[in-house]
Amino acid sequence: MVLSAEECQLIQSTWAKLGPHLDKVGGEALSRMFCAYPQTKTYFPHFDLSPNSKDVQHHGQKVVKALDSAVKHLDNIRGTLADLSDLHAYNLRVDPVNFKLLTKCFHVVLGIHLGGEYNALAHLAWDKLFYCVADVLCEKYR
Repeated sequence: MVLSAEECQLIQSTWAKLGPHLDKVGGEALSRMFCAYPQTKTYFPHFDLSPNSKDVQHHGQKVVKALDSAVKHLDNIRGTLADLSDLHAYNLRVDPVNFKLLTKCFHVVLGIHLGGEYNALAHLAWDKLFYCVADVLCEKYR
């Protein structure tokens, strides 16, 4: 799936507006995922999975760092996330469905933080980006 120039610009501009909240959005999305989809907790048996725990916040920051890399390299998401793809497929063996579940939670968090700026066009652009990211993370499973 190819992102248009307009979608890339929209993703980058909305991402920039999250600046002061970037440390939080990953943890918020993970907390929502663990609550809404408790089966995802199985990959984190050594974590304190309570909302706002240091473990959830720290892992959320890792997720945001990967998304930040993808946003900065929209023309080469595959190359940017190649190591992460290997890690999830070969070492962590995360069920690829979880990437889609986390995407749903990220949409909610983006909507909360961006308010009216997270309109239908922004949602569609981000959905395409999340699809691309999930596709890259899942491709080593094939």
